[in-house]
Amino acid sequence: MNPARIVGILLILAGALGLAYGGFSYTRDTHKAVLGPLELSVKDTQTVDVPLWASIAALVVGGGLVLFAGKSR
Repeated sequence: MNPARIVGILLILAGALGLAYGGFSYTRDTHKAVLGPLELSVKDTQTVDVPLWASIAALVVGGGLVLFAGKSR
């Protein structure tokens, strides 16, 4: 299996996950202040939305790579 097909499979998986979930979220710790032995921190949750067009484009490009990569004429 050549590298182009592996990239194609990964793009198909990423596109399918983007369509299924539509985005992801993560939590980031932010240290706001340190006052002697006390440390104040804030947990901030960020949400990243994956655009529909990006998921569809990943599926199409990944499918093209899997189908046409490495074919000899």
